[in-house]
Amino acid sequence: YLPLQDIMCMECLSRKLKEAVTLYLRVVKVVDLCAGRWWEYMPTGFTDSSFLTLLRKMPDIEQLYGLHHRYLERRRVRGHEAFSIPGVLEALQACPNLLGVETSHLELVEAIWTYMPQVHILGKFRNRNGAFPIPPENKLKIPIGAKIQTLHLVGVNVPEIPCIPMLRHLYLKWVRLTKPQPFKDFLCISLRTFVMRNCAGPTNSLKYVPLVTGLASARNLEHLELVRVPFLGGLIQHVVEDSWRSGGFRNLHTIVLGACKNALEVDLGYLIITAARRLHEVRIQPSLTKDGVFSALKMAELEFPQFETLHLGYVDEFLLQCKMTNGDLVKYGLADVVENPGIITDIGMKAVNEVFSCIKYLVIYNCPHLHNPNNWITDHSRWARLVDLTLVRCHAIKLDSFSQFIELLPSLEFISLDQMFREPPKGCARVGLSAGTGIGVSSALVSNQNSNNDNDNNNNHQNNNNPNIHHNNHQHPNEQNEENELRQDGQVEEQQIAAEALNDMEEVAQEDGAAVAEGQNEPSTHNNQAVIPMDVDEEQAGPSGLQPVVKTAPITVHDSDSEDEDENMGTSRTCITNSVAKTYSDGEEKVRDPVETQEPSEVAKPKPRHAAKRKRTADKSTSTSDPVIEDDHVQVLTLKSKNLVGITLTNCGITDLVLKDCPKMMFIHATRCRVLKHLKVENAPIVNRFDYAQCKKLNMDQVLDQILRMPPERNRIIYLRPMQQVDTLTLEKKIFSGPYPYHICIIHEFSNPPNVRNKVRIRSWMDTIANINQELIKYEFFPEASRTEDDLKKCAKYPWGRDIYTLEGVVDGAPYSMITDFPWLRSLRTAEPNSYARYDFEDDERTTIYAPRRKGQLSADICMETIGEEISELRQMKKGVFQRVVAIFIHYCDVNGEPVEDDYI
Repeated sequence: YLPLQDIMCMECLSRKLKEAVTLYLRVVKVVDLCAGRWWEYMPTGFTDSSFLTLLRKMPDIEQLYGLHHRYLERRRVRGHEAFSIPGVLEALQACPNLLGVETSHLELVEAIWTYMPQVHILGKFRNRNGAFPIPPENKLKIPIGAKIQTLHLVGVNVPEIPCIPMLRHLYLKWVRLTKPQPFKDFLCISLRTFVMRNCAGPTNSLKYVPLVTGLASARNLEHLELVRVPFLGGLIQHVVEDSWRSGGFRNLHTIVLGACKNALEVDLGYLIITAARRLHEVRIQPSLTKDGVFSALKMAELEFPQFETLHLGYVDEFLLQCKMTNGDLVKYGLADVVENPGIITDIGMKAVNEVFSCIKYLVIYNCPHLHNPNNWITDHSRWARLVDLTLVRCHAIKLDSFSQFIELLPSLEFISLDQMFREPPKGCARVGLSAGTGIGVSSALVSNQNSNNDNDNNNNHQNNNNPNIHHNNHQHPNEQNEENELRQDGQVEEQQIAAEALNDMEEVAQEDGAAVAEGQNEPSTHNNQAVIPMDVDEEQAGPSGLQPVVKTAPITVHDSDSEDEDENMGTSRTCITNSVAKTYSDGEEKVRDPVETQEPSEVAKPKPRHAAKRKRTADKSTSTSDPVIEDDHVQVLTLKSKNLVGITLTNCGITDLVLKDCPKMMFIHATRCRVLKHLKVENAPIVNRFDYAQCKKLNMDQVLDQILRMPPERNRIIYLRPMQQVDTLTLEKKIFSGPYPYHICIIHEFSNPPNVRNKVRIRSWMDTIANINQELIKYEFFPEASRTEDDLKKCAKYPWGRDIYTLEGVVDGAPYSMITDFPWLRSLRTAEPNSYARYDFEDDERTTIYAPRRKGQLSADICMETIGEEISELRQMKKGVFQRVVAIFIHYCDVNGEPVEDDYI
């Protein structure tokens, strides 16, 4: 049962052990050089001669696993002891009963196929050092009939994929297929998994015909992923029609189509219909994310009894994160693909659940024509089993409708929102626009004119590190979609208002010569000259996300106070959105010349620039050109859900989060939500994890007060990464002087880049403290402490006469401090010499605070033996303890206003 390395070490201990090892090696049949860890490397130090010596000691060996060496020489050099491919082959050929070898070395596996074709490649062959662009040394020639079951190639040049009858799982990522007809002989009848992602191959779509026909011949195919594969449009439909009687594609449980240039709805539809009985998961690229796909499936009247996961507008992660443009990728041989956003509407979303009534997991990416999720629910579309909902960049979804939708989902447990509920652009409120509501011009269109604005939720610090993906803030309402909305809601205010003629428009001068918006580049509009309307929705999703196609023009919008369109037309104003925002050091935005508003009578005659400036300066009541600090538009996300467990918010434009009635809610994660300020908890008794990271306007005092006032039904941990300086002394005084029914611990963490270990330690350690306190209350008859407003009046002195303990120290090279009223802090010890964390107390006493979930550390019972003296003292003093604990963990790496990149967020 010992790893081979340990067995070999035993040879040196004594003569008898050496004999035992020799006998063991003589009869062993299966050996693993990596002790079962396929991702690691075998021990270093082997040379050709020592490896040959080892294998000669194992004459009966049949299977050799873990032949993963960091480096193998290509050829031997006389007089030079090294570990080389010829040396490994010689050693393997010295094993007469060898059936199979596991390795991850491209040249070695090719040599085994060439010189030892009878030997199987065991386990999962995954090449190491895969990368894109493909390293020239990464190449592999696969012979016909190669004895291999699982082949994972990443960043490899391969001439062709031949006939391999044994192959069950084929995974190709960043693979360049170098032959003109790389699938000519493709036939892998045992295939269960076929994944082809972002590979460079023939550009002629006809050359993919043998690939698709070969896949149809694999009757047991379960998992099919085609990403950026330019197969012939309609090909899959015809192959399915030809092969379905013989079982082609019938056993699929996962279908993924992403960025396939020529794919048609019928290709996807035929695959789904054929695989209906076993289908679990479908991911659909944006060009196929249409109402028609689901209407057609609905007409087919099929049942999908095992279906669970649907991803609409699916874009491969590599294409989202890649910093290369589409042109760069094409240079490296990838197919030329520019993807528009998905055009599915609310009508299509109703059909989604009518087709897939058992759906549990729903992901929607970049579908700008979705508006009212509460309209997705009908008598035939109840979303009764939906457990997990993820929405990314669906900017037109209305906040109140979304809240209603969440309340109507009976099984929902998890919500993830990324780049949702965009902040309306600054300035529009001053000209009577209800920005972002569909009244007037799209808020996304307006905000796009302001490319230097800080309204992009710190876009440059996205997880996906994509410089292009966030600059497409100019989505336009789709006419057909708006008509659908009108038919549903009967609201005139929802219709799209086209840009119309702009008469007698004077040229507006920028008071600052710097940074003018794109609109300034357009020719000025003179008297009686019509304005060209904006093109509809030209946002494009390229390989590096969405690429904006910006066509700016002056826009006429309406003061939509009345639903009477004629009245609106009469009172129309012009809103020129060449605004430039400047972020000041205090974090507030001051907008200069955000929106220029003038009545028709004011623009009848052209005026000189100095006159226009005087007008703006003199009339503060109507002009918006004066620098103003405009409050953020209040956007409240209200959650009411009987089964909701957690919500994750990333780059969302909400200002307030309200937990109205969430009895099962356990966690809130909010990252880079630029205007998120407040939390209100009405009923969420068991929520115990709060993570607020890089939310630059968060009202920390309000959020902490709201959490600490919650009834003490759980231990709670609050993780904060503020983006401004924190007055720690004032904060501590407020918290330790408040009427909060918990023991409180505030941890100040200064590691940069962030270190997640201390957070894990504190979380488990606070559980230990709470367990001790509960034991004392339950079995030792300790009184429960209270801390109400009345208690504070009796003991007004900060911090109400209790002991406050402070720890200062350095952990993992970063300064670290803790202030707490835990009564047992100084006494907890562990005898373990290799303690996981060490803290220096004020009096230089060394101690350790343990994390019970690591290294099998001590339980609350054993801890109590250590602090028996303190327990006796507190009992005599009749001091109470709190059952529950709150840890406030403040990480200071972002306080200068610049977010630090962090893998843990």
